[in-house]
This record gives sequence, structure tokens and C-alpha cells, in this order.
Amino acid sequence: MSDHPVNPSVLVISAHAADFVWRAGGAIALSASKGAPVHVLCLSFGERGESQGLWKQDGMTLGRVKATRREQASAAAEVLGASIEFLDLGDYPLRVDEAAQDRIVSVMRERQPDVLLTHVPSDPYNRDHNLAHETTLLTRMVAQAHGHDRSTRPIGAAQVLQFEPHQPEVCGFVPDLLLDITPVFDRKVKAMQCMSGAQGHLVQYYTDLGVRRGVQAVRNGAPKTVTHAEAYQRTFPTVGEDLR
Repeated sequence: MSDHPVNPSVLVISAHAADFVWRAGGAIALSASKGAPVHVLCLSFGERGESQGLWKQDGMTLGRVKATRREQASAAAEVLGASIEFLDLGDYPLRVDEAAQDRIVSVMRERQPDVLLTHVPSDPYNRDHNLAHETTLLTRMVAQAHGHDRSTRPIGAAQVLQFEPHQPEVCGFVPDLLLDITPVFDRKVKAMQCMSGAQGHLVQYYTDLGVRRGVQAVRNGAPKTVTHAEAYQRTFPTVGEDLR
């Protein structure tokens, strides 16, 4: 049972073009720094509901917002060390059709991720996040099926890690992993700053959250050198050889 990869490959399924930065930027940068491949799939640009700063500018159009979000998210992904692609499915509401599902399945089979990062299943504030979670589980199931598209290889039992929502208490989020992102937190901050033109108010929020989760990590047994962390909740049981 010790055949788990040392540096697991990661696929991030992000409802909007900035979610992966705020919620999982540390995990992405940490994995990439260890040489693991990380790919981000943005289901939408978050152009309608998550680009407040851009819509306050005179003469703003939907096309310009999308283009700006693409540019910002691409820059953030580069800082974090990840590749990225955009499905442009719209937001508020997000709609994932059959063609989009097929594309996600094909990406999973191409990338063969060991870990999937995505949203929680129940966010009453943002139903786009719920659909991103359900889409992740649905496409994971299809990507595992041996009878689906025999020209490609099924994926294994990739763990699905839910990253922390903006208001975790209301979303039923109970973390069982506090990930030490201290070595790469400066990269996360730089990536967050790439998105500040649309959602600048979140930079300080997620900086503070990283500190709080770092404190909690130390209280839960991490070395005192840990200063920043991100919280995650596993969807499936972990498998081990002892009780640690």
C-alpha cells in the first residue's frame, strides 16, 4: 500500500477564474515546486458575478471582462507554476453541458491526476461552486470507467480535496488536512495580486486566513516554523498501513 506517488499530479477544477488562486494557490505552488504537474481547468471566467472591480470601470463590456480575467488568471497560474485552460461556460449561473463534461473527462484521462482539487458540495452563497463539485465527481466517475472511450486510459482512484469556501461554517466545511504552505506563501500572494483588479478586497482576506490556518496547524502538531497553511476536506477515505 506504499505505491502512492511521492509528488502526486494535480488537476484543479475551478468554478471561476480566480477561485483556484484564493483557495488553493498554496497547494498549487507547493506541488509545482516539488516537480509535480499541476493543471487548472476554469469552468468560467467569473465575468458576471466575480469581477466587481472591473465592472466599476467606465465603458466596461462583457468581452473585455472575460479577456481581462483570462489574462489575470493566466498570469497567476504562471506564478504558481501551473498550466491552465478555460472552458468559458458562463457564470451566475454556471451551466455545464454534455460537451463540457466530455472535455473534462478527456482532460482527466490525458493528465492522469492523482489528486483533484475543487469546491465544497454545498455553498448556499454560490451555487456555481456546488455544480463545480458535482461536475468533478461526475466526470471522475466517467473517467474511471473502463468501457468509456477505449482509445484512452482510465484514471485511478484520485482523491478529491475540497478547498476552503469563503464562509466555511455555513457550508459545512470540516477540514481534515492543514497543508503547510509556508515555503511558497510569497508566491501565493504574488498570484493573488494578479487578480486584484477584479477582486482586490480578497487579497488581504486570504492572506489573513493563511496566517490563521498556520496557527491552527502548529496547534495540531506542525513545527513552530509553520506560519501559513491552507485547509482542505477529503471526499474519500485515505488508505494507510498504520493509525497515523
